[in-house]
Amino acid sequence: QVQLVESGGGLVQPGGSLRLSCAASGSIFGLYDMTWYRQAPGKQRELVAGITSGGSTNYADSVKGRFTISRDNAKNTVYLQMNSLKPEDTAVYSCNANRVLSGVRYVYWGQGTQVTVSS
Repeated sequence: QVQLVESGGGLVQPGGSLRLSCAASGSIFGLYDMTWYRQAPGKQRELVAGITSGGSTNYADSVKGRFTISRDNAKNTVYLQMNSLKPEDTAVYSCNANRVLSGVRYVYWGQGTQVTVSS
């Protein structure tokens, strides 16, 4: 079992920055691939950024160059540094953990944290 808790969301002006955190407990964090998703009102959930257990990263084109995902396995935490924020970044951001072990996939979600970019 893995419990995920996101934090760091809030209201920020366009061009500003926020750092989201996702703290995990209850399992071996370092073995999981971690992903940030977001969902805006009336839109489908989309992948924002991911980082594998080995440290490889990938980003949605819309955030590439502005957002950075990282992880600190010693702290059981994954981060999303968001710079140059735009109004279209407004969404609920959720943390996902997944792992395949012996042919079985394990997937966990956090509750999400609201990010609002507005002047």
